[in-house]
Amino acid sequence: MNIKEEFLIRSRHAFYFLVLLGVAITARLVYMQYFATFKKKGETTAKYWHERLNGSQIWQDTIRAKRGDIYARDGSLLATSLPTYEVGIDPRVAKEAYFNGKVDSLGVLLSGLFRDRSAREYTGMVRAARQSGRKYLLLNHRRISYEERQKMLTWPFFRATKKLSARGGGLRAYYERYHPYGQMALRTVGDLNQATMKGQMGLEASFQSVLAGKNAVGLVEVLAGGVKKPVDDGPDMKPEPGLDLHTTIDVNFQDIAETALKNALVKYDADKGCVIVMDVQTGEIRALANLTKKGTGYIENFNHALAGRTDPGSTFKLATMMALLEEKAIYPEKMIHTGDRSVRYHGVEIADSKGGASGSITAQQVFEKSSNVGIHLMMQSYFYSRPDLYCQYLRKFHLNRPTGIHMKGETPPVMRNPDMKGWSKTSLTFMSYGYEMQLTPLQMVTFYNAVANDGKWVRPMLVKQVKLAGEVIEETQPYTSPNPIASPETIRKVQNMLEGVVTHGTARNVQNPHYSIAGKTGTAQKIYNGQYQKGRYYTSFIGYFPANKPKYTVLTMVDNPHGEYAGLLYAGSVSAPVFKEVADRIYAYDIDIHAPMRVKKRKTPQGSMLATAGYADDLHTIGGELNIDSQPGAEGWVRRGEGGTWRSLHVRKDRIPDVRGLPLRDALPLLENRGMRVIAQGRGKVVSQSLEPGQALTNNQQIALTLQDSPRPSAKVDGNK
Repeated sequence: MNIKEEFLIRSRHAFYFLVLLGVAITARLVYMQYFATFKKKGETTAKYWHERLNGSQIWQDTIRAKRGDIYARDGSLLATSLPTYEVGIDPRVAKEAYFNGKVDSLGVLLSGLFRDRSAREYTGMVRAARQSGRKYLLLNHRRISYEERQKMLTWPFFRATKKLSARGGGLRAYYERYHPYGQMALRTVGDLNQATMKGQMGLEASFQSVLAGKNAVGLVEVLAGGVKKPVDDGPDMKPEPGLDLHTTIDVNFQDIAETALKNALVKYDADKGCVIVMDVQTGEIRALANLTKKGTGYIENFNHALAGRTDPGSTFKLATMMALLEEKAIYPEKMIHTGDRSVRYHGVEIADSKGGASGSITAQQVFEKSSNVGIHLMMQSYFYSRPDLYCQYLRKFHLNRPTGIHMKGETPPVMRNPDMKGWSKTSLTFMSYGYEMQLTPLQMVTFYNAVANDGKWVRPMLVKQVKLAGEVIEETQPYTSPNPIASPETIRKVQNMLEGVVTHGTARNVQNPHYSIAGKTGTAQKIYNGQYQKGRYYTSFIGYFPANKPKYTVLTMVDNPHGEYAGLLYAGSVSAPVFKEVADRIYAYDIDIHAPMRVKKRKTPQGSMLATAGYADDLHTIGGELNIDSQPGAEGWVRRGEGGTWRSLHVRKDRIPDVRGLPLRDALPLLENRGMRVIAQGRGKVVSQSLEPGQALTNNQQIALTLQDSPRPSAKVDGNK
């Protein structure tokens, strides 16, 4: 037998098998439709399926699973599903007598609920539907709430009853997505496509399969009130609810970020902006605000942080300085002679932000003052002849690829290299201070976060846990790249430079006396009609705090601010104040980053002790708190004598006590407990008393006390009043 014949035989066998399989499936369907019987619980006789389907409210339906909720870091709900109900009726179900007796009442109730038609109109709609034999009538396009549904379950045709002749009303449930915080973080949380009920952006789209759950499809019987009871109670008829997402978003930080950003956008009539707050060590995103101008207001309709690619401007100088330091081509104290005017390189004019140059300054000052000329000269001395090496460092800094955050929509960066079309002799010049590239704010803040984290690059994170009914199904652990982005020495040097920008450079206005800040301003000219134009800027500030022990990295961006004076539209005037407002409020909110108060205990010498008499237990307590080295060794009432020694005051109840040296609050109970009337003049401690100590007491005896500062207005205290 040759190969061709063997192939034909196998094909014939496969054909016969498929034919037999089709016949078997058809026979099974015919059997189930006309011969199989089904008996419900409580029934005495079984019925054929076609009889049961023809005479009852049983049909195939999809039972939608409840979509999972999205939570903030503290457990606050960011998105949840609430049911609404479509109100309809099958007017054929109820018997004639019941229908005629209740349809008018139903019209009155429907009119009172929806308030769009009269009771007569609603009654006429239902009657007309019954006369025409209509199976289902949608009573109103407005869906009702759960509270309204509960009221309707007491209405005619809708109330729960076993009598099919008194039913017909249907309340079909639809779950609608609800955001308790309104528009807050809307672009991050996301929303649903109302037609498909699938996530169309943000976390809703990124975790669609996790949140959606699994719908159930099968035969259901519609009971009173629209409740659907599965005819077959098998596992296929039980929808699986979606899982819950627990994010890293802090609603307080988010509110702080959105408020500060909106204030700046309104102030400068800017086109758009974003703020990112990231935990330094874990990469957890605490706030992600995106606002775009629309009409006279600002809304979240685009995720600028993830997809807003643009030239980063001078914030990119950090990468250039790190590459130069790694190669030991410069050191912070090296003098760079920038001159006093702009320079030209291959026909391109290079100048600092205010025109010209900055004179002779150190490499650190080049960074602090954000000198374009200084950066150009340092690059020219080393990397212009080694462009591949410079691009290799950018790859080491993770600037040539997306961060990999677990959310759809992150745009990959565009980073030039000598092998790409369009590379020119000036490409490296422009790249060194943040042009001829496209990066997103998220990619830049993650780079700065690595510097704050002592060189350890951490992937940004938005979802911490996936849960089902409170049980953790999946937990995302922080991902740290195994290789640091730079040597510890380089990281330490650029950290000092970033602090210098705030203390001596272009961001002095963000300083705070209570905590230190490190960061860098960035002002990039925007391209219009293929040309960079002055007066149109992309401004940003990226930094971290507290600088000595970083906890948060923050990026603030304001795009295309407007104002009468272009010199006030740079990042130091526009974006840096947004950073300051966000950082100040976060610092006030998060007490864990406050420096502990240090109280230095001081020994109080004996001669400086003010107390000369008192109750020993009280003096021990005060001395322990104030660290006083001279305390009484005696018990009860004591007095300090010459030389600082203490002796007990033996106070007899039948004698006048010696209260000299005691404060008035101690002297009063000693005297009044002996039935004496006390008159006190002045304030402070008792310096003299009118009756000699040790005298025998008499009934209702009066004693006058002179206190330490008696020249002040006197206050008399009568112990009997």
